[in-house]
Amino acid sequence: MTTANQLLYIDLFSGASGDMLLGALLDLGLSLGDLQTELAKVSFSGYELEVERQVRHGLSGTRLHVRDRAQEYPARHLDDVLHVIEESALSERVKHSSAAVFKRLARVEARIHGLPLEQVHFHEIGAVDSLVDIVGFIAGLERLGVERVFASAVPLGSGMIETAHGLLPVPAPATLALLAEVEAPTRPHPAQTEILTPTAAALLAELATFEYPPMRVRAVGYGFGYKEFPWPNVVRLWLGEPIEPLPARERVVLLQCNLDDVTGEILGYTMEQLFASGALDVWFTPIQMKKNRPATVLSALTTPERVTALTQIILRETPTLGLRILPVERVVADRRIVEVATPWGKVRVKEKWLGGERVAISPEYEDCARLAREHGVPLQQVLQKIGDSHL
Repeated sequence: MTTANQLLYIDLFSGASGDMLLGALLDLGLSLGDLQTELAKVSFSGYELEVERQVRHGLSGTRLHVRDRAQEYPARHLDDVLHVIEESALSERVKHSSAAVFKRLARVEARIHGLPLEQVHFHEIGAVDSLVDIVGFIAGLERLGVERVFASAVPLGSGMIETAHGLLPVPAPATLALLAEVEAPTRPHPAQTEILTPTAAALLAELATFEYPPMRVRAVGYGFGYKEFPWPNVVRLWLGEPIEPLPARERVVLLQCNLDDVTGEILGYTMEQLFASGALDVWFTPIQMKKNRPATVLSALTTPERVTALTQIILRETPTLGLRILPVERVVADRRIVEVATPWGKVRVKEKWLGGERVAISPEYEDCARLAREHGVPLQQVLQKIGDSHL
């Protein structure tokens, strides 16, 4: 098994599919035995893994094929897939990421077909091979010690493809919608066919940051697709270590609306409701609107899973007729909560860490204020004592 804190860079010079990404992980160093061990933790069967070493256009790599012995592609609802994942013996991290990928697929399918989320059928995407590709790839990343995933700009072909819904344009609507959700950078490709599948697009959208990281490359893996082109139909993975510590990034969603006819009481109450429903942060910004009228921008930061709930709160509690929903990334410094002893009692302190070093502390205000009130000492004295003893 590779050491932890690894970076993975997905080099998309010729597109990708789920089985190509998983085949490239095997070529990179993930053992077939480890992959089968992880997949055995999930209660789905009726498939075989066929792994073959190939040489194409002078490149050697791995071709993975998930053979469905039943030769059927049953339509599955999102809840069916999530139940299979949740009831598995996979690690919590693999469960969470695998479920998030399928939720992304369901969201875009619901939007494209104009259906409620619970009525979406996955069709081909819900087949056994895609479950293997998604769960296997994410579990493989964990086995290889990958902490961060990066990707190049995404090449997209053109033309038409046959799907369960008939002929559709390339890129497939689901593929394009998935990339649009995260504003993934794309580039044109001469292929007159699909070279990026919805499964691969969902994995990229959920897991990858679209940039080239400074890294020390330790291994390279090639995963072949089944189509033959005048160029190598292969995805290339680079595995390595960061040259310098990278701050953690996570995808969040920014909700915003402009309000020019709302009282301070309503704003305060709405903020309380948003925090109670899982908002990461809520703030107000004064602005000028038409006819130079003073107004307020209500902003709320949340995880993708809480968007619907928080959107409903904003629409219900404020006069706005709509709001903006913006996918964003945030960089999060490592933080730790410790208890510090003072002459008046213990106080929780938040430590900020960068590159393995503590660079700042922030005492918990409520703890400090409580001690100051109980012992009749100035709050400033409590804060100063913490700073003197903990820095």
